[in-house]
Amino acid sequence: MSGTTTAAALRRRAAGAGANRWVVLVVLCVSLLLVAVDATVLHVAVPAVTEDLKPGGIELLWIVDVYPLVCASLLILFGTLGDRVGRRRVLLLGYALFGVASGLAALADNAQVLIVARALLGVGGAMIMPATLSILRQVFPDRRERALAIGIWSAVAAVGAAVGPLLGGFLLEHFWWGSVFLVNIPLMLVSLPVGRLLLPESKGDGEGPWDVVGALMAAIGLFGVVLGVKRLGGGESIGSLLTVPPLVVGAALLVAFVRRQRRRTHPLVDLRMFARPAFSTSVGCIVLAMLALVGLELIAAQYLQLVLGLSPLETGLRLLPLTFAAMAAGLAGARMLRRFGPRRMVCFGFCLTAFAVVLLTALGRTDDCALMVSGFVLLGFGLETTLFGAYESMLSEAPQEQAGGAAAIGETSYQLGAGIGIALLGTVMNAAYAPGLSGVPGVPESASSAAGHSLGEAYEVAAQLGGVAGGALRHAARDAFVHGLHVTLLVSAGLLLLGAVMALRLPRVMQCEGAGGAVEVPAPRDAAESRVSV
Repeated sequence: MSGTTTAAALRRRAAGAGANRWVVLVVLCVSLLLVAVDATVLHVAVPAVTEDLKPGGIELLWIVDVYPLVCASLLILFGTLGDRVGRRRVLLLGYALFGVASGLAALADNAQVLIVARALLGVGGAMIMPATLSILRQVFPDRRERALAIGIWSAVAAVGAAVGPLLGGFLLEHFWWGSVFLVNIPLMLVSLPVGRLLLPESKGDGEGPWDVVGALMAAIGLFGVVLGVKRLGGGESIGSLLTVPPLVVGAALLVAFVRRQRRRTHPLVDLRMFARPAFSTSVGCIVLAMLALVGLELIAAQYLQLVLGLSPLETGLRLLPLTFAAMAAGLAGARMLRRFGPRRMVCFGFCLTAFAVVLLTALGRTDDCALMVSGFVLLGFGLETTLFGAYESMLSEAPQEQAGGAAAIGETSYQLGAGIGIALLGTVMNAAYAPGLSGVPGVPESASSAAGHSLGEAYEVAAQLGGVAGGALRHAARDAFVHGLHVTLLVSAGLLLLGAVMALRLPRVMQCEGAGGAVEVPAPRDAAESRVSV
């Protein structure tokens, strides 16, 4: 025991540059909080952005989901770049870019500028996120302390997701929608000098060349596929130059990336981990869980404001039960995992979430607060249970020497699921909503077509028409949106049940790293300990 303590002390002295590691943790958590808040802060501001900038349906989807998609695309690139040039250096550059992009987004006067600014925010976020986790692993070499630090780090991410809509609602009550971005600038101005003073610099072992070509292939390929799918989902012709070519080129680049990684001695991503059923299943479960959560949060925010007429601040408060339930599930997660194991835990989480989603289909044009809170509580608890069990299984399946790569894959899956969720469920919502506005009595076809882009635009068209025709269009648009919400919820429930079936491939036992290598132990006994080996 004394030898272990001495070794931990030596590692701690070698890892840090004299800074208090708990102060470093605070700095890193502030960094993560900004990135997490920015992923959700815009949700309650969507109606205000729609009214001011008047984006089209596809432009509105890009405004919201370009941030997580860019971030997901570049996590591996900047994570491995930090290993080469220094993680603190990449983190500080991410701070600077995040602040500049926030100012650009706040002052955007059209949808295109806002999309570009959100994309730059995604680049900054991709520089910040892997660097924070890499530095955290460096300054907490002791396994028990690192487990506590990672727990705090994860909790901050959940708090950030909750604070986003609430902060956005508060700012919209008192300022214009650009203030949800402007608030980032003073925080970044403080984080830059503090991070430069307190954070230690670190690099990887430098083994093998950095595969910049592979990183670019993955990022561009992902964007091409998503762009093609989004345009097809938005009703674009299959013969459009901006639909099929990006889809084909993106898929080809991703296939080439996989082949390239398999051939390389030092790949960016060790794809052999995906040959393990538990690892690949866990990644799929994370994507499906985030797909349901973020897409539903966006649609719920529009429902609360545009259908029920709640203020942005009231909307943020209505979404809080979901986050509180998720935090409760996180606190109970280790105990549930010890008792039930990953397979039953993740299956239960998916099924509970699917039940909550089906329950929410009872929502209509009138406010049913009790039903909504019940559904959100079950939704938050079920999804966090799913994510906890999936992450635990994924990390325990990865060999110790590949734990960093496994963590990067987990973060990428998390962000990718969030971005695709907004795009996919938003596309389903639009497809179910638009037909309900055709043939409204007294409304011209051109007005119905314009109103079919979004509920916000429908309200604007109805106000311009006025009279009986305007009232009929507004009534039809509200009913069509509620119908679209129900269809979207049912599609989401189907995806969640698919996740429950997928989770049956997870093992009933966990693998922990022992003195002699990987040792299988029953999940009820040591599942929680496997998380410490991250």
